[in-house]
Amino acid sequence: MAFEIDIGFVSLAGRKDINEDFVAAMLPEPAQAGMGAIAAIADGVSQGGMGREAAQTTVTSLVRDYYGTPETWDTTVALDRIITAQNAWLAGVNRRRAPALGMTTLTALVLRGQGYALAHVGDSRAYLLRGGELTQLTQDHAVQHPDFSHQLLRTVGAEERVVVDYRQGEVQLGDLFVLLTDGVHNLLDERRLRQLLGQAGDSQRLSQALVDRAIEQGSGDNASALVLRVLGLDEAGLHDAERKSEQLPVLPRLEVGQSVDGFEVTELVADNGINLIYQVRQPQTRALYALKTLHPARAHDREERAMLAHEAWLAQRLPSGPGGEHLVALREGRGPWPAGSAQAAVEPAGFYLLYDWHAGQTLEQQLARQQRLGLPQVLLVAVQAARALGLLHRQGVIHRDVKPANLHLGDDGLLRLLDLGVALSGREPESARLLHAGTPSYINPEQWGYALNGGYVPPQPPDARSDLFALGVTLYQLLTGKLPYGEVLPYQKGRYHRDPLPPSRHRPEVPIWLDHVLLKAVARDRARRFETAEELLLALERGASRPLTALPPTPLLQRDPAVAWQLALGVSLLLNLLLIYWLIFLPS
Repeated sequence: MAFEIDIGFVSLAGRKDINEDFVAAMLPEPAQAGMGAIAAIADGVSQGGMGREAAQTTVTSLVRDYYGTPETWDTTVALDRIITAQNAWLAGVNRRRAPALGMTTLTALVLRGQGYALAHVGDSRAYLLRGGELTQLTQDHAVQHPDFSHQLLRTVGAEERVVVDYRQGEVQLGDLFVLLTDGVHNLLDERRLRQLLGQAGDSQRLSQALVDRAIEQGSGDNASALVLRVLGLDEAGLHDAERKSEQLPVLPRLEVGQSVDGFEVTELVADNGINLIYQVRQPQTRALYALKTLHPARAHDREERAMLAHEAWLAQRLPSGPGGEHLVALREGRGPWPAGSAQAAVEPAGFYLLYDWHAGQTLEQQLARQQRLGLPQVLLVAVQAARALGLLHRQGVIHRDVKPANLHLGDDGLLRLLDLGVALSGREPESARLLHAGTPSYINPEQWGYALNGGYVPPQPPDARSDLFALGVTLYQLLTGKLPYGEVLPYQKGRYHRDPLPPSRHRPEVPIWLDHVLLKAVARDRARRFETAEELLLALERGASRPLTALPPTPLLQRDPAVAWQLALGVSLLLNLLLIYWLIFLPS
């Protein structure tokens, strides 16, 4: 169901001459749907008649400026930046025009993805009605004494710095959020609020009922109410995944036979020191799944948690469109447990991802067992891998670690691309973006930096061609058992001082047209390589019917610019040796 909310609000002066409350709500433009909806309520603090100005400018700036913040910011960060700036401006104005001061309370709510974020200063309040239970989400910043309860301890604009309370949580279908000023909540206790909110009607009718009842009960203050009902949930966003990763603990190391959330561990599949991957089984159906979690040693590493959360967010959006069958599906929530079942309702024991399990083996396992793939099988791998990369690249995702270990050939004949842990999407954590990820032997020359025409080109960030280069290296290795530029150890830098030999020199049955395709895929010069996965796929599908033109050999000076100096040194050395010989042995 698409994200949908019903919003209603009412703000009345009541028995006062001036209404110093202010209420506003704003929905995103289609291009900013990921930012969610924002609503805010404020109660101006009168001193010299400037309370309404303070409330109005604070709420207006917040709801408008929120959509000007980067979408990659956490919601609370965006709210804090805006509120801090507004407080500094308002405090400065108050200093210049004292004693006519303008201050205000503020309670703001953002519904984004499948979560909410709340910012609060003062004694306006926020409530959540869920399943008949009413919960107060804010705490009044006022003196806790009946005779001085109207005296506020915090307001926007009172001091140079303001301390804001923040709260975040999950949103469920049917949730009812209520924001009230003290002219309403001081007259209506929780029992009366629950009774009024339980009435039938839309949000506007409920807001009107709250304000009317408060005035009937004798409220002597301005009365304002804002009600938001969640009618439809948006798909989980990256912020939801990150919040989940921070709230849930990391699983301890599991042993075969142990159970976690009803799944039985049958095998430890991989341990790279950062992540652990287990094969687990659901006892009722005997279905197998791959459970990926952080290594216990990384339990307090927030960056690794954020990267795993990014992988979860990314995996949920990719298996669609042509090529989607070549990616492993991520089970959302509690995986295969039926919605509404007891297992699905229990909070997970830890933060982990649950993927479908496919029988078969990775191409690295086949290479390790010296199981040489036939030429038709290598071509099938190439076509399916190109389709998978095409899907990623069309959605702006760079895999960054294409290699035999991350290509799984299932018993059903389908090749699947594994491990999005270091993928780039534009929404990844900054630590992941700065990481020089990938396996050295499969990294393209531009990521290392290289010499060009007597100069030096600094390392460049990975892009779609980086994935295609890595795929070319993988296919070359599958055909020949060798790497085109030799093995690069983790502490070494890639060396690209010669053109690779055609695969047919190692394996004579490789056709010439395939030689041309692979040499183009792994060319040293970026401009000579395939630009897109679709271009590579087309070359593979055409095969010998429309072969590619063979690439000319890279000139020696371009492969290794230092060779010119080496030749000059050699010639100079030879001339000096001849001169010495002439001086010693030739007659004078």
